[in-house]
Amino acid sequence: MDTELWSEDTTPSASRHGSQDGELTEITKESWEVIPMSEEYRRAFYSSAAPSLDVELSPPDLVGTTEILTDYHREALCRHLPARAEGYSWTLVFSTSQHGFSLNSMYRKMFKLESPILLVIEDTDNNVFGALTSCALQVSEHFYGTGESLLFRFSPEFQVYNWTGENLYFIKGNNESLSIGAGDGKFGLWLDGDLYLGRSESCKTYGNDPLTPKVDFVVKTLECWAFVSS
Repeated sequence: MDTELWSEDTTPSASRHGSQDGELTEITKESWEVIPMSEEYRRAFYSSAAPSLDVELSPPDLVGTTEILTDYHREALCRHLPARAEGYSWTLVFSTSQHGFSLNSMYRKMFKLESPILLVIEDTDNNVFGALTSCALQVSEHFYGTGESLLFRFSPEFQVYNWTGENLYFIKGNNESLSIGAGDGKFGLWLDGDLYLGRSESCKTYGNDPLTPKVDFVVKTLECWAFVSS
């Protein structure tokens, strides 16, 4: 599926622009969304196709060292991956601890990478949250990505926010900032060019709650994981 591109201002201010949903009325969620297999469907499928098969999901193998992800985090997240990411090792492609606090460095590490990306953040208040993007992160003048993308948080409890179908503002990045999810000038997850300051607000793309107790947060550690054969 080709990546879809849509334009919207990426300045993290609720007053910058209004919703542009009216421009997208001819494209519906049903027409092209890639839907990950739900846990209920997964259980039903395996119970009917192979009753003796143990379908308990084990934590995926990690290629690289994490400073954020515990077994609990990995077990919870692997249940919400798109089908094309299941069964692969998680390979660390970028870490602020190893590669520095630079958005441009993160883009360079993903150049020509063909994989969904799990972006995981721990802030200075020890909240863990992030996003699954349908493709590698890149500089673009327009929004890109597909409905496989989602947001998640682990505090106060694990919660996943899937695409609502309200708009197509999945991912947009330039040298100064990265935005994931948008609508009415608010961003589900916004990071500055130094990968130091961030913001999370409710947005129409995912219908999410803020991913952090405070709207603005400071990044302690950020990791990006790709799904590739080990």
